[in-house]
Amino acid sequence: MGFGGISSMKFISVLMLCGLLDTPVWGKIHHHTFIIEETPCTRLCHTRNILTVNGQFPGPTIYARKGDTVSVNVINKGNKNITLHWHGVNQPRNPWSDGPEYITQCGIQPGAKFKQTIQFTEEEGTLWWHAHSDFDRATVHGAIVVYPKQGTTYPFSKPNKEVTLILGEWWNDDVTKVLEGLVQSGGDAEPSDANTINGQPGDFLPCSQNDTFKVQVEQGKTYLLRVINAALSNEFFFAVANHKLTIVGTDASYTKPYTTDLIMIIPGQTMDILLDANQLPTSSSPSRYYIVAHPYNNGNPGVPYDGNLTTAILEYKTNNNYHAKPIQASLPVVNDTDAATAFTDGLRSLASWDHPIDVPKTIDEHMYITAGVNAIPCPNKSCSGPGGNKFAASLNNISFQDPQIDVLEAYYFSLPDQYTPDFPDKPPVFFNFTEDMDLIPPEWLLTKKDTKVKVLEYNTTVEIVFQGTNLYDGENHPMHLHGHSFYVVGKGFAMFDKEKDPPNYNLVDPPYESTIGVPQNGWVAIRFRAANPGVWFMHCHIERHTIWGMNMVFITKDGNKEDEKMLPRPSDMPRC
Repeated sequence: MGFGGISSMKFISVLMLCGLLDTPVWGKIHHHTFIIEETPCTRLCHTRNILTVNGQFPGPTIYARKGDTVSVNVINKGNKNITLHWHGVNQPRNPWSDGPEYITQCGIQPGAKFKQTIQFTEEEGTLWWHAHSDFDRATVHGAIVVYPKQGTTYPFSKPNKEVTLILGEWWNDDVTKVLEGLVQSGGDAEPSDANTINGQPGDFLPCSQNDTFKVQVEQGKTYLLRVINAALSNEFFFAVANHKLTIVGTDASYTKPYTTDLIMIIPGQTMDILLDANQLPTSSSPSRYYIVAHPYNNGNPGVPYDGNLTTAILEYKTNNNYHAKPIQASLPVVNDTDAATAFTDGLRSLASWDHPIDVPKTIDEHMYITAGVNAIPCPNKSCSGPGGNKFAASLNNISFQDPQIDVLEAYYFSLPDQYTPDFPDKPPVFFNFTEDMDLIPPEWLLTKKDTKVKVLEYNTTVEIVFQGTNLYDGENHPMHLHGHSFYVVGKGFAMFDKEKDPPNYNLVDPPYESTIGVPQNGWVAIRFRAANPGVWFMHCHIERHTIWGMNMVFITKDGNKEDEKMLPRPSDMPRC
C-alpha cells in the first residue's frame, strides 16, 4: 500500500529527512515507569532509608536494541527534587530529556512526574542511567543494555551469557546529610564507608558476607561482563582471580579486542569484557574465584577516600562445596599510576568496515581547558577548606554557578541574565600547572563563581585539550560530555606542548568515549563534531567536584535543515 502513489518505505524516508519523525522507524518503542521512593536498606550492620527506583538498589536495567526508543515515565514519590540522566546516550536534538539539574531542566518535585524519551541511534553496548541532582546517584542508578540492531550481531563470537557488575559506594550516613555537611563547612566530603559490587560490600566488611554477589559459570563457556563505575568518587582497579579479561567495548562503542589481567575504570565509564570460564579442567580444580575492585588514587595523600576492597565471587557449577574459600585475586597498589596508564594505553576503537570511525581532521575550534580544585574566600576565614576558605573547583578558573532556572529554558525562550556566552578558550594566566603547589602564587589558587557557556555553530569541529593541575587536591578528573561521544586522540604527562604533542595524536583508531580521565599533572586531547543542536553539560564525574563547580555548558545552535534543529519543548517539563 502506498501514500498517493508513493511507497510506504519512501514515504517514511521522506518523513525522516524532513525531521517529522522523532524516533528511528526501524526500532521498537519500550515503555517503563520509574517510581522514585524511599526504601529501607541494610548494609554494614546499619539500616536506613535510601532513595531508589521501584524499590531496587541498584535500580532496574533498561534493555533495548540499537535504533530503539525508550519512554520512561518518572514519578517522584520521594521527599526531594530529583532528575534522571541517561549517561552516554547522545539524545539527538532532544536535550529536554537529558536530565542534569539546572542545565536542561529543573528538578522533578515530590508528587510530580515527567516523561523522558531516550533514543539509541548510535550507541551499542553498555551504558547506564543515574540521578543527576545532589548526591542522589549514590543509590539511584542502574544499567542500560543496548543490543545490536535487529538482523546484525556482535563483532565477536556471541557470548553464552552476560552479567552486569555495577561498582559503587555506600555511606552509612544519609547522603543528603553528607552533601549538606560539605556545603555548610566549605570543606571536603565525608568518604564512603564501603565500596560495592551490585550494591554489596562483599566478604571482608561487617555483616556483608551472606549477601556477597555471586556469578555462576560453566567450564568452557564465554561470558560478557558489563562493568559500570557508578561511584561518586572512586576510580577502580578491577580483576577476576586467575582469569584473563578481554575488553571489547567502552562507553557503548566497540574496541579492538584487548586482553589484560585487570582494568582501571573511572567514575561514569562502562566497559564490555569477555571472560572465558577455563579454570575447572578437572573435578578437583578450585571452583570459586574472587571478583575484586579497590580504588586507584594517585592524588594528594591528604585527601580522604574509601580504600576498602569490595568483592563478588565467580562460582563454577560443580558438585564441589560452594562454601570453599575463593581463590584470591591480586590488584596493583592504590597509587600505581604505571598500571593504570598501561591499561588505558591499550584501548583502541574497532574501526572496522561495519563499525567505522570518523575522526575530525580539520578543527574549527581549539580549546585548552585547565581542570583544578581551588578555593573561594570565606568570611573571616571560618570555613573548613584550605586556609579557612571554601573548596571550589573550576575549568579555566571559572567555577560554574547554577542559574536560577535551567540553561536550556533560558536559551530556548531567550531569557536574560541567566548565563553569559563567553566561556574562555584558555585559562586567564599560564604557568606550569603541574609543578609543586608550594611554588604556585597564592592568588592563582583562588577562583570565582560564574555561569558561562560556550556557543558553537552547528557542525563545528572541536578539539579540547584538558590540562590537569596540581592545585590543592590534585587528582585525576573523569570528564564527561553530554550529548556527544568524542575521540581520545592524545594524552600524556606534564604540560601539553602544542608544537610537539599533536604530531603524535592517534587519528587512525582512537577510542570513542563519552567519559575520559584527565590524569593528575597530565593532559588529554579529545575531538568531536558539534552536530547535535541543544544545551549540553560537560563536567567532572567526581560528584563533589561537580558540586564545587568543575563544569561548563556547550550550546550548539540549530543547523539550516529541519532535521538539524532542536526538538520543541515538551509540555510536561518540570517547573522551577
